[in-house]
Amino acid sequence: MSSRRLPPGIHLATWPEIVERFATNARRREILASLLRALQALKATGCQRAFIDGSFITSKEEPGDFDGCWDHEDVDFDALDPVLLNFEGQREAQKAKFQGEMFIAATQADELGTRFLDFFQLDRDGRPKGIIQIDLEEIA
Repeated sequence: MSSRRLPPGIHLATWPEIVERFATNARRREILASLLRALQALKATGCQRAFIDGSFITSKEEPGDFDGCWDHEDVDFDALDPVLLNFEGQREAQKAKFQGEMFIAATQADELGTRFLDFFQLDRDGRPKGIIQIDLEEIA
């Protein structure tokens, strides 16, 4: 049985809305706390927005992690946590620190040249699905 997904498109949400909708058990609250740390690290560099994907934003009871990408405009890469640019070993360092994976939205996600922002809006069978956009201005 597959988990329910968001309808296709980019859905703008505030942090309190994300918490209300997705912090439904201890595992999800743990992932959310790690996601918040990743978003705070991005915000500290000037990042304005991020996009959240993966089983975390489905109805799956116990997601393993979150997936996401972020807009690189206005980012001070010298101030960026180097873990957020470490994609070695299937992003083990990111998973260890943040319990999820974050990619630069405009970078290539596959051999066809699809950007991560677009890639995350398709399921494994190429069907459209939804992702969440969060504006980082409102993250504390």
